[in-house]
Amino acid sequence: MDILQKILALAALFFGLATIVAGVRVLTGADPGYLVFRPLLVYNTVMGLMYLAGGVIAWRNLKWGVFVAAVIFLLNLIVLGIIGYLYAASNAVALESLRAMAFRTVVWLVLLFGFACLNRRRSHAGQ
Repeated sequence: MDILQKILALAALFFGLATIVAGVRVLTGADPGYLVFRPLLVYNTVMGLMYLAGGVIAWRNLKWGVFVAAVIFLLNLIVLGIIGYLYAASNAVALESLRAMAFRTVVWLVLLFGFACLNRRRSHAGQ
């Protein structure tokens, strides 16, 4: 296994753990200091579990890691679009939530790119 694959998988695991901890804290009553859009909070907390699963999958199998990272990125991109619309149309979502969702989406784009590059390099090396 490539050291870069391990680093990317560990980043996904760490990001998942941080997402779960942050989500559970707010779900159990901690005040984040801004308006919480509960459906987004629940989505992000559940996705934290998916981030952990994605990290484990990418650790074990790079090809499947690419697939899982792509699915997570696309789901986050869709949700980012939805909350972007809600923010623009009604301010129902806090700007901080929009920024955090954009950050999550970019993190998974970077992970997807990293896993895909490693997978491509490995595929070309095997030919």
